[in-house]
Amino acid sequence: MPTANGYGALLDAIRGVSWPARRVARGAAMGTHRSRLRGISPEFTEYRPYRQGDDPRTIDWRLLARTDRAYRRITADRATLTTILLVDASASMAYPDGRGSKWEQACRLAVGLAAVAHAAGDPVGIVVPGADGPRVLSPRTRRGVVAETARLLAGAAPAGSAPLAPSLLHLPRRARVAIVSDFLGDADALLRAAQERIAGGAEVEAVHVVAREEIAPPEASVTATDPEAPALARPLVETTRAGYVEAFAAWRAALARAWREAGAGYAEVVTDEPAEHAVRRIARDGTA
Repeated sequence: MPTANGYGALLDAIRGVSWPARRVARGAAMGTHRSRLRGISPEFTEYRPYRQGDDPRTIDWRLLARTDRAYRRITADRATLTTILLVDASASMAYPDGRGSKWEQACRLAVGLAAVAHAAGDPVGIVVPGADGPRVLSPRTRRGVVAETARLLAGAAPAGSAPLAPSLLHLPRRARVAIVSDFLGDADALLRAAQERIAGGAEVEAVHVVAREEIAPPEASVTATDPEAPALARPLVETTRAGYVEAFAAWRAALARAWREAGAGYAEVVTDEPAEHAVRRIARDGTA
């Protein structure tokens, strides 16, 4: 697993990538996302005649004094959008053993998305739930936040079955949240928590990390064991492999449909996909 300084190639590859908000942002600090608030940006675009009901704060009073006519000064308002990465560190994320695990890919995606959001001036934070409580880096804009994100991830290891939904419910209401998970844990509760956030006007991105070995299991006969519930073990042999592949594909399709119907962004990322490609795809698909 890369150290805090081990993501250089990834960060170079995604330099210049933007991750626009899906909805109009509500932040009061000036940034790169379209803002719901008016008049917070100095970027003038045009004048429009003032009409009854318009916000009088947008009137250009100097122009009114010179012309005796009221015009609104229209600006291209932009705001920041707090972005929080909620990263799954349950035992199933350690699959497959060794290099190329779902956890390693999740860490690369989290660092990449943190870097893209930070480059836009957005406050960035991360939460990694665990059996001993969540590891948390509160949202911040300071220069070293990407390295801090990497260090927090380097200090975590996938184990146990800590749920994600409780952490999601307690995150700042207006923050954009990217959930990086294999969705093999509290998926139903997590979706309900996401629906509550979305109904309140927040943005949620579901980043589904899947191992290539889960999509195309090895030909050799194996016993598939649930790492979060070791008592659940099933043989995966020639006669059952095709049924498993079909059922897993159907589950992934249903999961994607459920999150998209809830109003969330959804992206499936396989462990052998270059992380920089996945980050670009997630950011691009997030455009409204």
